[in-house]
Amino acid sequence: MFDILTPTHVKTLEFLKNNLTFLPLLLCFALPSSSSSLLPCAIPNSNMEDDKHEVKSFKELGLVEQLIEACDRLGWKTPSKIQAEAIPHALEGKDLIGLAQTGSGKTGAFALPILQALLEAAAAAAPPVQHSFFACVLSPTRELAIQIAEQFEALGSSISLKTAVLVGGVDHVQQSIILGKRPHIVVATPGRLVDHLSNTKGFSLRTIKYLVLDEADRLLNDDFEKSLDEILNSIPRERRTYLFSATMTKKVRKLQRACLRNPVKMEVACKYSTVDTLKQQLRFVPAKHKDCYLLYILLEKSESTSMVFTRTCEATRLLALMLCNLGLNATPISGQMTQTKRLENLSKFKAGICTILICTDVASRGLDIPSVDMVINYDIPTNSKDYIHRVGRTARAGRSGVAISLVNQYELEWYIQIEKLIGKKLPEFEVQEEEVLLFLERVTEAKRLSLMSIKEAGGHKRRREEDVGHKFHGKNNKSKRR
Repeated sequence: MFDILTPTHVKTLEFLKNNLTFLPLLLCFALPSSSSSLLPCAIPNSNMEDDKHEVKSFKELGLVEQLIEACDRLGWKTPSKIQAEAIPHALEGKDLIGLAQTGSGKTGAFALPILQALLEAAAAAAPPVQHSFFACVLSPTRELAIQIAEQFEALGSSISLKTAVLVGGVDHVQQSIILGKRPHIVVATPGRLVDHLSNTKGFSLRTIKYLVLDEADRLLNDDFEKSLDEILNSIPRERRTYLFSATMTKKVRKLQRACLRNPVKMEVACKYSTVDTLKQQLRFVPAKHKDCYLLYILLEKSESTSMVFTRTCEATRLLALMLCNLGLNATPISGQMTQTKRLENLSKFKAGICTILICTDVASRGLDIPSVDMVINYDIPTNSKDYIHRVGRTARAGRSGVAISLVNQYELEWYIQIEKLIGKKLPEFEVQEEEVLLFLERVTEAKRLSLMSIKEAGGHKRRREEDVGHKFHGKNNKSKRR
């Protein structure tokens, strides 16, 4: 059996040798060297043939000059694959199903055709009319909805485009006032949209011409199912529908049959692939020393902007405090925080005020955070598909990036599933353990102080992260003064 182990497997065995409790797992690593070729890459891409003409400019797609200039202002020189594939079909008036990996330019793929249709509708009207409530975009998260609206506004800045963002955590009355101004585009999470359809006087979606379901695989979970049914019953049947998703699930197929008419389906990558410009590495670490390895990597790559993923909101909060106590500029974002605080911390990261974002999987999909240099999986995701979405935060739009996964003895089984999913063995991040353990005393003390701060603030469950948010930036940090 052992004559077929790869060098990566040998390193794994060395790690397991020091963690004998998990020795039975070595059998999982005794895979034939050809096993990776047996791993499926589901849904072959039939639309993007290698010999197909490569689109070099947005003009080739049939966009009007105003939108071409808008793309140029945003620095979009060449259409992404999903944009090149989707936009011509959309301009022909067809429904779309787009399967594309995170960071592939999906928002532009549906926003540009909608804006062109809005311009054409305005030009055809005599006298000109505003065409309010022209399109509705549904998003599974508040942050993604805000990002989509920002992109619409940037692309439509020269045509006085008006948008409304309807999400939870923001004042309902304020949103009603914005709806009263009759915006062209409504971007919403399903629950808050249903709330306004039921309670905001004069608001309806009877006039919309376009419906977009972004991150459709997430929109179709149990939390949104009832709201989505109500929305689909409130909008005209005569409309164009665009469905975009990272994965094609059974529920997505069911929705496709229910609300799309003869759609054109496009897929620009394998179902569970990572981009070629992403350098993926792993490091086997003892659980008790994982914090030391995290600090070492962040200091080694101190010039980088980094996203560090944890499994729980509590770990997100603790790590952010610990890194700040160690002198690093980190800020957290998780599902337990209020909308206002999440957006505040996200804005600090996007503006470069904080260079390290500690986050749960709430931040791993859909957020348009440019120039993320590195992703660190502090906790290995229990769902291997989440790995794809996490590392998709870097190496976006043709840029290079690094993803490093810290795997302890309790996470080996999850790591094996990730290797099976992506069909490759990851090289190891090389580091001298002696150098890493030089940080042990500092890290231990910083973590002790952080736990003390959390306890003083009321514990993990009784207080939200923003209650101690001031501590992340060195203000009133009692533990530091002790």
